[in-house]
Amino acid sequence: MRSMKHFYNRKEDIVTEALDGLLATTMPGELARLDTFPDIKVILRADWDKEKVAVVSGGGAGHEPSHPGFVGRGMLTAAVSGEIFASPSVEAVLTAIRAVTGKPGCLLIVKNYTGDRLNFGLAAEKARAEGFEVEMVIVADDIALPDIAQPRGVAGTLFVHKIAGHLSEQGASLQEIAAAARAAATEITSLGMSLSSCSIPGQAHEERLGPEEGELGLGIHGEPGVERIALQQAASLVATMADRLAAALKSEGHHALLINNLGAVPPIEMGLIARAVLASKLAERVRLIIGPAPLMTALNMNGFSLSLLKLDALREAALASAVGPRAWLAPVVRHEVAVIAAPKPRTLHAEWTASADPANEKLLSAICDRLVSLEADLNRLDARTGDGDTGSTVATGARSVLAQRATLPLADPAATLAIIGNTLGTSMGGSSGVLLSIFFTAAAQKLSEGAGVPDALLAGLERMTFYGGASPGDRTMVDALDPALRALREGGAAAAARAARAGADATKTMTRAKAGRSSYLGERDLEGVADPGAEAVASVFEAIAVLE
Repeated sequence: MRSMKHFYNRKEDIVTEALDGLLATTMPGELARLDTFPDIKVILRADWDKEKVAVVSGGGAGHEPSHPGFVGRGMLTAAVSGEIFASPSVEAVLTAIRAVTGKPGCLLIVKNYTGDRLNFGLAAEKARAEGFEVEMVIVADDIALPDIAQPRGVAGTLFVHKIAGHLSEQGASLQEIAAAARAAATEITSLGMSLSSCSIPGQAHEERLGPEEGELGLGIHGEPGVERIALQQAASLVATMADRLAAALKSEGHHALLINNLGAVPPIEMGLIARAVLASKLAERVRLIIGPAPLMTALNMNGFSLSLLKLDALREAALASAVGPRAWLAPVVRHEVAVIAAPKPRTLHAEWTASADPANEKLLSAICDRLVSLEADLNRLDARTGDGDTGSTVATGARSVLAQRATLPLADPAATLAIIGNTLGTSMGGSSGVLLSIFFTAAAQKLSEGAGVPDALLAGLERMTFYGGASPGDRTMVDALDPALRALREGGAAAAARAARAGADATKTMTRAKAGRSSYLGERDLEGVADPGAEAVASVFEAIAVLE
């Protein structure tokens, strides 16, 4: 047994503070609570005038946004909350009925749990004795336990909320709303799947499921499901659920699908689950999709549920009608995924023809050959301050450029630099590949506009440092590249090589790195060790100087 981590102040205040948080973050004038906190917790419409049928639901807390989050125009008139996973008292339900019910009457929508049935039922009887006209609809949509006499009420209950709320907003009578709600409740099918149970804040928790297990049909209070299933690909888990749901559907025709996050499934996984559901055998039965979203949760349960409602014209209109509560999502008609053709590249090298230039080929080969030859030395140097892969990274980029040598437009330096930039960005990986890709791409653009090579390369450096954030003195390749390019513009390749070497050697005395992996190291680790990127730059300029 262990206690899970949760955000709360005092255990006894969790529900009331959460409800006040809901009220404080809802538009003024929409919601209110009765002044009966903390014993009686009722959230109701602040604008309600009792001129239409009131629609009331509720139950234990811990299922948020159900049910308080669905109070508002077009859905619930009021929601009664108990403590976490505990039914609200009879007096709490009766107080809610009194607060919102006028001459048109009140419909209670109840999930099929013993405590909810009894407490809402007795409250209904007492309300009738006080002269209120009250009807009650029980939702029992869970098919996880097929032979159980009283199936549980789960997320499919929200379909009934929406239909009843819509009809109330339209001015329908209590009898009409109750009949439509009861009919809908008989044609809802739900099933859940979870990889964990749930933990209540402040209570010790023992996880029943092993690390490689999931459970089909786990209840929204953590009750055991119908069977444990070995953890497998999401598509397989969804297919299992789809098979059981399809077999349980009572009629053909179109259905609405509600994809519910039970609390702790990350949005990226819910998107993946939605895709799997819409690729399953259920897809052809689905017309409207609601979710994926946390709609009826089970605290921090790492699971999801699927609910299906048989559609007709009235139900489809009801589900699609606009509502006040932000927790409800407008349904989406099932459709094919739209795919738009990507635009073709608009770069200097989008189309090129190989061309020869012996001098440029010799220069390119010298640079790449030098970087390949330095692979082991640079890796050893990098291992002293980083992850030991600088040599392999730059050698990979150099080999990729060499592999293209015969097809490059060497007589067009701007196009050649652009192609090199694209190649390095693809082949090198990591930050170095992106930085050098920026450098060569920006230099190519400047060269195509008529700048000389030194100025074009300096323009590339400016863009690289802008995006990368490094400056001279930060102990990176910039410490060698910046002085080398400035010397190249003023004094040629030999001067550039001397400046690059001086810059690289200076990094040995820099005991505080401000960029790259070395920035995580202390002074003792960096002292006397050259930056491998700066060392690579210095070696390249030394190879260039030899050619002159």
